[in-house]
Amino acid sequence: MKIEEIMIKKIESINADAPAYNAIEKMVDKRLRSLLVNPRDEKDVYGVVTVRDIVFKVLGKNLDSSKIKVEEIASKPVICINRDMEIEHVISLMNKFNIARVFIHEGKEIIGVVSLLDIMAAALIERAKGGRVA
Repeated sequence: MKIEEIMIKKIESINADAPAYNAIEKMVDKRLRSLLVNPRDEKDVYGVVTVRDIVFKVLGKNLDSSKIKVEEIASKPVICINRDMEIEHVISLMNKFNIARVFIHEGKEIIGVVSLLDIMAAALIERAKGGRVA
């Protein structure tokens, strides 16, 4: 199975210079586990900020989320893959780098995301159909 078959195309993002508080609001309101962090300029790269980043790097340290910028806690660069990559390779990549999500790119544009949860959901659906994901 190709990763494009299960990728999520609706990606929520945030600007790098936004306060962490804005990320918290967006993530809680939309029940998201991560946000794509937009590059500041053409020389910058995409990043990702996760619930884990916010809880451990801001809230757990009792920092003021309105004073911490998203770029200070985001992970950069994101791991990007091609849409035609087989799911087995994606699982291997995620395991190797100990990451919970990969982004799918087309040129310089991010067009999708796949998380561990998406892979599990795809496995359940395929099993119900009598097939296998990986």
